Amino acid sequence: MDLFSFGEDTGGGRLLADRMRPENLDEYIGQEHIVGRGKLLRRAIEADQVSSILLYGPPGCGKTTLAHIISHHTQGEFVRLNAVEASVKDVREVIERAQSNKSLYGSKTILFLDEVHRFNSSRQDALLPAVEKGTITFIGATTENPFHYVNGALLSRSTLFQLESLTSEHSLIAMRRALADKEKGLGFMELQVDEDALLHIATMANGDIRRALNALELAALTTAPEMDGSVHITLEVAEESIRRPIVKADESTQYDVLSAFHKSIRGSSDAALFWFLYAVEKLGMDPMTFIRRLIAASSEDIGLANPQAMVQAVSALEAYRNNGWPEAKLNIAQAILFAVESPKSNAVVAAISKAMASMDDLKSAEVPLHLRDTHYKGATALGHAGYQYPHDFPGHYVKQDYLPKEIARRVFYQATEQGNEAKIRHNQALRREQ
Repeated sequence: MDLFSFGEDTGGGRLLADRMRPENLDEYIGQEHIVGRGKLLRRAIEADQVSSILLYGPPGCGKTTLAHIISHHTQGEFVRLNAVEASVKDVREVIERAQSNKSLYGSKTILFLDEVHRFNSSRQDALLPAVEKGTITFIGATTENPFHYVNGALLSRSTLFQLESLTSEHSLIAMRRALADKEKGLGFMELQVDEDALLHIATMANGDIRRALNALELAALTTAPEMDGSVHITLEVAEESIRRPIVKADESTQYDVLSAFHKSIRGSSDAALFWFLYAVEKLGMDPMTFIRRLIAASSEDIGLANPQAMVQAVSALEAYRNNGWPEAKLNIAQAILFAVESPKSNAVVAAISKAMASMDDLKSAEVPLHLRDTHYKGATALGHAGYQYPHDFPGHYVKQDYLPKEIARRVFYQATEQGNEAKIRHNQALRREQ
């Protein structure tokens, strides 16, 4: 546990990203949708009226910096805990001190819990009574979907603010500030930084300002000076300082990518192929996860409009099992493209839904007498007769009841006019006319 001391110089060793951390909202970069002029959170921060909030967004987007700014605007005590290290005992100590401060001095306490998704359910529960009573104002920061990792009770008592990924333009702003700042930044050095070097760092940082600033500092401090004492940061130097973007591959992101893949199957070959390859090649996800989803989509979104989609998907599964990755990449891609380009129908899903709903309308389903088993002596005496064998009739079809009598006229499967289902729909219409 430590009191916030962002604005204090603790001596040597502070990284450029920490030294350049904004002290107020005017210096803050990005997130105009929540801290722009006139926005709710900005007004609350400036008036020192911040209520319990959750800050959700990717790494380097400014969650901790916002907490830092709040710490400078509040008249109360600001305490920071990191969920990786903090225990229930630490939380209770903060709450006890907050109760004392409130009763003795009427002052408030703001508890900032970084990486709140790392706090398990029992430790989050320890916060609830104090948050409900207003003993503490809770601020949580997380890179994970709070609906997956934060207790519903704590989530409902906090206002959720979703921070967006920053862009290379935001990183450029931060780096140029650092180059110009002689007190906290690198302005005290005689630096000559090529524009393509800055652009490379900004691109590779992938929206993480901290990473961009750290790379810039590394380039400045490790590059040998010229004869005149200046330091020249070229593209080659920048490429050595930061090599590739960091890809966020936490559980929430994986669910999101899988969702994007499935939804793309319904409308875009390019997107479906991209999300599949991105997930496997960049995030390291298991190809089997996407093959299973493809098999599900073959019935959920295509069904009998093109039954071959299921065949292709299962064939891709066998190819992956037999050949592994990357040999089966072509087979899986083929199945994905076949599915996306197939006519679509959700009639199978709708039929299941209607059939399941009908079961709720029945206490029990009595099998009609003419459909019951007759492979034993005495079946006819029990009235188990009257079944008409369809193959004895023209078109191999005869109209008779197959459902329980209470729901005999209900229709579950209604074929669409998509692909192969158009033929099925035509046959259904002919049978209804009989």
